[in-house]
Amino acid sequence: MRQCPGRYVHREGKPVGGTEARDGTEARDGKGAAASAGGAGDADGPGGPPAPGGTADGAKVPAALTTPRGRRPVVAALMLGMALAAIDGTIVSTAVPQIVGDLGGFTVFSWLFSGYLLAVTVTLPVYGKLSDTFGRKPVLIAGIILFLAGSLLCAAAWNMGALIAFRVIQGLGGGALQGTVQTIAADLYPLKERPRIQAKLSTVWATSAVAGPVVGGLLAGYADWRWIFLINLPVGAVALWLVVRHLHEPARPRPKTRPRIDWAGALAVFATGTLLLTALVQGGVAWPWLSAPSFGLFAASAALAALTVAIERRAAEPIIPGWVWRRRTIASVNLALGAMGLLMVAPTVFLPTYAQSVLGLGPIAAGFVLSVMTLSWPVSAALSDRVYNRIGFRLTAIIGMSAALLILLAFPLLPYPGEPWQPALIMLLLGAALGLFQLPLIVGVQSTVGWAERGTTTASVLFCRQVGQSIGAAVFGAVANSVLAARLLDAPAPGLPDDLDAVARALEDPGALSAAATDHLRRAVDAAVDYVYIGAAGAAALALLALVVLAPRRFPVISEAVITEAAITETGDSPDAR
Repeated sequence: MRQCPGRYVHREGKPVGGTEARDGTEARDGKGAAASAGGAGDADGPGGPPAPGGTADGAKVPAALTTPRGRRPVVAALMLGMALAAIDGTIVSTAVPQIVGDLGGFTVFSWLFSGYLLAVTVTLPVYGKLSDTFGRKPVLIAGIILFLAGSLLCAAAWNMGALIAFRVIQGLGGGALQGTVQTIAADLYPLKERPRIQAKLSTVWATSAVAGPVVGGLLAGYADWRWIFLINLPVGAVALWLVVRHLHEPARPRPKTRPRIDWAGALAVFATGTLLLTALVQGGVAWPWLSAPSFGLFAASAALAALTVAIERRAAEPIIPGWVWRRRTIASVNLALGAMGLLMVAPTVFLPTYAQSVLGLGPIAAGFVLSVMTLSWPVSAALSDRVYNRIGFRLTAIIGMSAALLILLAFPLLPYPGEPWQPALIMLLLGAALGLFQLPLIVGVQSTVGWAERGTTTASVLFCRQVGQSIGAAVFGAVANSVLAARLLDAPAPGLPDDLDAVARALEDPGALSAAATDHLRRAVDAAVDYVYIGAAGAAALALLALVVLAPRRFPVISEAVITEAAITETGDSPDAR
């Protein structure tokens, strides 16, 4: 046993953790017992005292264990980094009128969100592979610096085109933040303690989602919209200092050959994702779905996807390795969380419109109806270990998504127009169900791989969830608008709008419409959102199908011996303090 720099310790010689075969067919614990990916052998949940680290290739790879005292500044840095990425997705929304009034560019302002989303999504697999190859710390530092540079440039933007370009730079940093923070959290904590850190990160994400619009509105209304980006600088500077000062990765054996970066694969993944997400985000908005731009983008995406597969098959160290999809556990979790991203569009995108247009609530009250979901989600996630330690990751996730399916199907049964507490209760229950679904899958899939594959695995999960959200926004937007158009064919007044955004704007000024026209529009919105929630229930069924058909009955968790004999002299903590 040797002391490592900082607060990590690892064992020389044989790997501390078990190993999993590269094809995902076998996992072995420290005693040499084999576990098949289909469920035999190591059980998920309570099967032994696992600790982070381990390898997927049998090489000497660190097992990252820290003392509670040593973990605190690193956890603080992770929470600040997560807050930066989470709040930036919502804080800009309430300041759009001020930004457009100052810079112009009303016709393209939606790219403030689309450009950021594109950059985050398409870079996730790249950063995941880089963190496995070169370590988490340099990737996280680079991500924070990129994000802060983008924030500073956004604050100095002179027109809408420049602001959109700088938002893309922010997104390039945001992709590193999202994936690497989740990976480091899994490195720091043994399996039985991971719900604790994941619950903290979920709480940060939920709080940021609620606080973002409020902070953005206050800064835009009482200061200047540029402060929306400037406030990132002190928060990011603190996170950067904590990472540089306190995150000491364990020493790793020097590779026999120099690591090779698959730049061709990274570029192909980036180009494919950019074209696909552009088609999904802008289709039906900037141009009709059945139009030359849509067909062209989807065709180009398909061609680039085929090229990407060919490049990755030939690459020595591919950005998206084939084992991500060959291993049943990882593939099933990717598909299940992709379906969850799909269904999440219903509450996050369409519920605020429902609350304002159908229930007649103001923006703040409508936001509260949605925000109650963020109250129950972290609590449910924090308590999920008590369930999956007894019955396993897969069954816990199945229970959570089954409950979500029933809750989503209950939404169309709400009376018209109903009371605000009714959809709020639906969202409270949905948050609890999804917390019971998502966290066991993330913790479980991270526990089936070693240190050298954890970044790629985590990034693939987050990438699929992001792509699911983009697909959901496109599909459910088309569903909502088609239902609206059908319901407005027999409208009592001519000239009524026939898309959701225009209907919402018309209902903001009810004096311009007759009582019959107003009621007809509200009923049309109610029907459109009902169909969206039915579609979200279909996405929940797809998630269940992925888990029931593809996921192994028991996840092949790598058993790793907890290092108890190491004394951490720097902090003076005893091994028992862990």
